[in-house]
Amino acid sequence: MNTPSGSRPTLEHVAKLAGVSLGSASRALSVPDQVKPKTLASVRRAVEQLGYVSNGAARALASRRTYTIGAVYPTMYNQAFVESLHTLQQTLWGYNYQLVLAIHEYDPDREYEVVRAIVERGVDGVVLAATSHADRVFDLIRQRRLPLVVTWQSDEPRYGQSVGFDNRRATYEMTRRVLGHGHHDIAVVCGSRMHNQRARQRVQGTIDAMKEAGLELRPDRIVEVPFSIEGGRTALRQLAGGKGRPTALICHTDLQAIGVLHECRALGIRVPEDLSVTGMDDIELSALTTPGLTTLQVPTREIGRLAARRIVGMIENETVTDPTELDCPIVLRDSLGPVPSGAPKSARGIRETQVEL
Repeated sequence: MNTPSGSRPTLEHVAKLAGVSLGSASRALSVPDQVKPKTLASVRRAVEQLGYVSNGAARALASRRTYTIGAVYPTMYNQAFVESLHTLQQTLWGYNYQLVLAIHEYDPDREYEVVRAIVERGVDGVVLAATSHADRVFDLIRQRRLPLVVTWQSDEPRYGQSVGFDNRRATYEMTRRVLGHGHHDIAVVCGSRMHNQRARQRVQGTIDAMKEAGLELRPDRIVEVPFSIEGGRTALRQLAGGKGRPTALICHTDLQAIGVLHECRALGIRVPEDLSVTGMDDIELSALTTPGLTTLQVPTREIGRLAARRIVGMIENETVTDPTELDCPIVLRDSLGPVPSGAPKSARGIRETQVEL
């Protein structure tokens, strides 16, 4: 079937070529789950043959939906976020939803502005990733009565639902593992805690595990640097240049840990013979470093998949029984070893403690 010369294919052309009514063609494109598979296949073949592009504005007006989800992430420099976002988009695509992405670079004011821009543009729901979110961000989404899913955390948000993991528990378990290797002098390499609830929770996990073992995480053993390789190198230089080097570093991202490994090589510090190093995320590079990086495996793809299922379920008033809290298992590689022989014990009244693993 040919359309009039130079004219744009219309829904009427699609219906005629597919051999269905105009109403059936419209339903096949707007609510495909409500038409017969044979009808849907015929309409989709006609759409492809004609090169038809639906009028999104008209579709949104008729259904009171945009079939668009807004996703707000702090950065795309983290492979874990990229993997999660990719799975989020792929899963939404399967539900016939599109994704609009905004980045705020860990800036709370910018986050509010990009959320406002997305909401004003017109979306059916919002997915917020990581970091802390100001009350006014939740208020803005709540006022528009938009479904909201907060990811990378398992605790209930002030509005909406969550999909993620217990950040405190994850680093608590990693710290217990490090303690089990005999380490007492432990340092934490984290991001800025000012606007990042996850960073605060992760530091607290180490504090709690060390406290249970009769130890204290000294303030000078907490180093805040960017979540990057260069950030890890900076942290190692700072810790190595001080009085007494720690015997183990718990990094809050693999990128930071990889930076630490690079700087250790530059400074002649052996890992794990002189210094043990752990990361978090289990990105692809973590298995390729020398030595291989012991890390926490964050379920990045599962977070994206479940966030998509949950936000669509909220929009379409369907009950979703997927879990909201996921596990972060420890992946043991060669960067974690026993405390170096001859390492000095703390002079702060530490009691020897056997940590059961």
